[in-house]
Amino acid sequence: MTALPDRNQSPTALALGSLDQFEQARPYRVESPAGAIVLVRIGDDMYALGDRCSHQNIPLSEGDVYADDKEIECHRHGSTFSLLTGDAMNLPATRPVPTYDVTVDDGGQVTLWLEHA
Repeated sequence: MTALPDRNQSPTALALGSLDQFEQARPYRVESPAGAIVLVRIGDDMYALGDRCSHQNIPLSEGDVYADDKEIECHRHGSTFSLLTGDAMNLPATRPVPTYDVTVDDGGQVTLWLEHA
């Protein structure tokens, strides 16, 4: 989980509901003004990445999550991406995918933060 973004940058906040609505280590696709985003819950933390493999534009939300490694796999060619950084962890992908800030408040409400372009 990352810290709340600087509000001076005018982020867009998308309320996504309760943490309890998200199953562990299951990818969820969310449409946003920034495009498709894949969300993953691991423990009490949420992670958000752009929902497209940087190798061939395949939805990451259709892949498997490796909770112990905090990675998500593209189901087409097996590239994995770090849920923490978006970095491509193995070939054939070589470029990272975007990451987004997600917060979980004390009441368990999940918010996705998007920066305005």
